Amino acid sequence: MDEINKFKSILKKSKRIVGFTGAGISTESGIPDYRSQGGIWEKFQPVYLHEFVSDESKRLLYWQRKKALWKGIKEARLSKTHIFFKELYDIGKLPGLITQNIDGLHEKSGLPKDVIVNLHGTNLEVMCLECSDITPAHETLDELNLDNGAPLCIKCGGLLKPNTISFGQNLIPDDLKRAEELSLSCDLMIAAGSTLVVQPAASFPLIAKNNGAVLAIITQSDTPLDNDADFVFHEKLGDFIDNLAN
Repeated sequence: MDEINKFKSILKKSKRIVGFTGAGISTESGIPDYRSQGGIWEKFQPVYLHEFVSDESKRLLYWQRKKALWKGIKEARLSKTHIFFKELYDIGKLPGLITQNIDGLHEKSGLPKDVIVNLHGTNLEVMCLECSDITPAHETLDELNLDNGAPLCIKCGGLLKPNTISFGQNLIPDDLKRAEELSLSCDLMIAAGSTLVVQPAASFPLIAKNNGAVLAIITQSDTPLDNDADFVFHEKLGDFIDNLAN
């Protein structure tokens, strides 16, 4: 029996499947990635949180980039892999999904918000750094005009920022706790489209594996956990999903 058929058998038997997703799942939806050659980090110097808070010019630069990327985020279509995880949820096999992505496509697939652990936050929300009020991102970004400066909270006048984790900002402890709980409770973890190098996010597939879960990795590049995984498929995610259906 070849590897894809072995995986199909495990998929059918598994009762608690947790997804772990990275940028590769969204590049197939037209969302540009960050780390590969020619990615966003190669084109743009990152703005650190302390710079955003203290320097209006850095805030404006940050918001200019978000505005430039917003149209692509709004118009991005679900990939086959987003739909695959939603279908696992629909049949009662997916109690949770951990993602490094900030594009909100898992939410758009129909996965309930409380099923998703957005380790790095989401571009679908804007948060006030002063009063913590959270609003849908389109209310700020659809008609964003930076001529009068960076946007401010209409409730308290505080600085607004997309509800994502910036450079120099710690991950949210409750999100890390939820991700760990999911990793410890699953019988199969599917890591899709992640290089598995960004910590602490990349630790969760190994936590699952060390706790007895089957670990499957689907990504085009090698990862540090390839030798630990039960299944490794180095191919495009869309092709892998097609092969699963055959």
